[in-house]
Amino acid sequence: MSVLVVGYPKMRDRGTPALLATAGLVIVFAIVYMTAVSLYIVPYKPFTLDVGRPLEPPSPQFPLGTTSLGQDLLSRTIAGGATMLQVAVLSVSICFIIGVPVGLAASFWSGKVDRVVSLIMDSIFAFPGLVLAIAIAAMLGPGVVNMALAIAVVYVPSYYRVIRSQVFTIRELPYVEAARVMGAPDRSIMLRYILPNVLPSSIVVMSLNFADAVLTAAGLTFVGLGLPIDIADWGWDLTFGWLQLLSGAWWVITFPGLMIVLLALGFTLAGEGFNEILTPRLRE
Repeated sequence: MSVLVVGYPKMRDRGTPALLATAGLVIVFAIVYMTAVSLYIVPYKPFTLDVGRPLEPPSPQFPLGTTSLGQDLLSRTIAGGATMLQVAVLSVSICFIIGVPVGLAASFWSGKVDRVVSLIMDSIFAFPGLVLAIAIAAMLGPGVVNMALAIAVVYVPSYYRVIRSQVFTIRELPYVEAARVMGAPDRSIMLRYILPNVLPSSIVVMSLNFADAVLTAAGLTFVGLGLPIDIADWGWDLTFGWLQLLSGAWWVITFPGLMIVLLALGFTLAGEGFNEILTPRLRE
């Protein structure tokens, strides 16, 4: 028995959604490329101090200016992008690895397992995301892995809820019922007949989750609960930048803030575009 696979439209045939996805991917890949070659393009080391050049405005020597400690803001912004991407990729990977299998198994077998897991996920989902992430980060302490775990706990329910709603529909389809009648084991049904049909929605959730992870990571570090101060991070630059804003040093907070907005916007555009392309029947 084989599964009827419905082909998804090519990106060039999807019009505006394809443009959204393309624009988002261009922004994301540009930032990824910038951070990937950061070791070769940064003019200074991110933590090099020059107390004789504090809060210098943008100039040919320092294109984005300097911080209150004389650190080159361009170097810190590029290095901070690498840190932000590490946290985002790690947290989203944890969400996907936990949320998809748990949602698939719990909703397929339903009953008490589904009720217990749903209760746990709904309890997590009921908390404001940033507040819950702050509480978990405060318990775990600073660090890339700890911050990724704190973010992952917040967004795992998003995967679970999407997968659960789709599995309830897919498991009643004729080809799944036929597989049961022919004696296919539950594991085979889930992996061969259900999982391929829920992956497109999982990809959409992942794309949007990247934007959430970026904003949450910046927020955690901004309040002092994300990364150690000796790691270049956009959140720390925001923390120091707003303190200098009243003195007229607008560049310290502006450029890291723009990078956060750009990266989150890129992932959001890609996610919205993928949503229109990969799940067209949701709009019908």
